[in-house]
Amino acid sequence: MSSAAPFTVLIPARLASSRLPNKPLADIAGLPMVVRVARQAAQSGATRVVVAGDSPAILQACAEHGVQAVLTREDHPSGSDRLAEACSALGLDGDDIVVNVQGDEPLIDPALVGAVACLLQDRPQASMSTAAHPIETLVDYQNPNVVKVVCNAVGLAHYFSRAPIPHHRDQNGTAWWQATQTSASAGYGPLRHIGIYAYRAGFLRQFPQLTPAPTEQVEALEQLRALWHGHQIAVHVTQHAPGAGVDTPEDLERVRALLAGR
Repeated sequence: MSSAAPFTVLIPARLASSRLPNKPLADIAGLPMVVRVARQAAQSGATRVVVAGDSPAILQACAEHGVQAVLTREDHPSGSDRLAEACSALGLDGDDIVVNVQGDEPLIDPALVGAVACLLQDRPQASMSTAAHPIETLVDYQNPNVVKVVCNAVGLAHYFSRAPIPHHRDQNGTAWWQATQTSASAGYGPLRHIGIYAYRAGFLRQFPQLTPAPTEQVEALEQLRALWHGHQIAVHVTQHAPGAGVDTPEDLERVRALLAGR
């Protein structure tokens, strides 16, 4: 893999959250969560890190800690729509590489951010790149909240699903799971999708105008829209699961305790 081309990290941050109000501003070890995410991302080799927020309060918190931020509309239906607006505001287009790091991932591995950007640089046929890691338990393999991805021989995504894929026709789930434990190194083991994406900025600006895909609507997985319309997604496979994100007050307390322990 070649050295990474210049890339920008964009961090979508939305103040409203049903499970954790004001989530981007939640204090974690003395810093607002979105600022901590930005500082992690800044260690990835990115040319710049920009928060795409939906509230002046987010921009103020970023400014107080030296983090660049742009104000985006409150009514975007998805994070990718928010990032498309941010790309326009920042003048990013064409083959400029943009990495989407979620604003609730304070434990994001900077090396993973850089690897996803580098992979997209190396795959000119792909419009996007993302990441995955081997699934470690049968419970996760069967869990519809754990998104799986199947790749082809050159590491491009065939399909993403909440279903346990790949599925062995002639074995039940447990037997197939046990079989994968000896074959994962050969590329046959099921992979858990990690929700980090790199995009070519021109495609990201186009993406919200693409018609939602039937598969996307059935699975509730936005990345299936890209595959439906013929765009390719390169997949970086890492052996390590990422640090957990923050969706609930319990998640927040767990991350606070972890960082306090460090």
